[in-house]
Amino acid sequence: MRYAKGFKLALATAGFSGVAVFLNSLTVKAVGDALVFTTVKNLGVALIIGLILSRQNINWQAVRNYRWRLVLIGIIGGSLPFYLFFKGLTLTNPAVGALIHKTLIFWVALWALPFLKEKISIKQLLALGLIFGSNFITGGLPVFKWGIGEWMILAATILWAAENIIAKVALKRLAVDVVVGARMILGSLILLLATVSSGKLELIFKLNTTQWLMTLASIGLLAGYVLTWYRALKQAPVTLVATVLTLATIITNVLSGIFITRSLNIELLYQTILLGAGSWFFMKEVGKNERTLALR
Repeated sequence: MRYAKGFKLALATAGFSGVAVFLNSLTVKAVGDALVFTTVKNLGVALIIGLILSRQNINWQAVRNYRWRLVLIGIIGGSLPFYLFFKGLTLTNPAVGALIHKTLIFWVALWALPFLKEKISIKQLLALGLIFGSNFITGGLPVFKWGIGEWMILAATILWAAENIIAKVALKRLAVDVVVGARMILGSLILLLATVSSGKLELIFKLNTTQWLMTLASIGLLAGYVLTWYRALKQAPVTLVATVLTLATIITNVLSGIFITRSLNIELLYQTILLGAGSWFFMKEVGKNERTLALR
């Protein structure tokens, strides 16, 4: 497959994401404040990206030409949706919030059609439906009571989907780490301003050793996530990357089953089969589309 490298990078991203979701759920409780945790985590990654960029020759003319796209990525990718998502989770059932966030693949697919001219067949849409439907196996259908919390999580999900599209366009002209830097450096600065304005800055300096160690682990996972994710976006269609990332759910559920619930039940196996099958069917159709285009 022409996108084999992007596929492998997306698999690595899914690995980072699956572990990160599990660890972050524990770390945010240990820290005690979602905004403080997210700010420290993102600032840590911003520092790592800054060090990487300091060793590279940056095409500043290209940066100036794409500055507004980079600003948008920092706002709608690295800052605003984090606040909306974590704030929304405090106002609704976490199971409902997680399910809303899983609609990300549909928003990405919807916008990839007009803006990126990616081709999505009926079979691929059915595969996405299979992937989304797998989420109901382990948790069932949660009770929806639509309110401000649900709207905030939906808004965050749509913003992250838009980031995928904007980043894909920017990556055609800009180095990967420059785009990653826009997301993490600008985004973390905005989060820091939000932390200061909310009077929570002092909470950062009150973190104990355990909280810092857990946060440092989250920083490492997020750094791995963004560095592989943006490279995957540069190498493969955005819909393919978003689909592969759904496999992160398997890792998160397995870790939760081992360390939290102490149970790996049959429902988890069924979900894994559906996720794997849906992803496989989607990628198979991508391969068919490649061969069709090559014959034209």
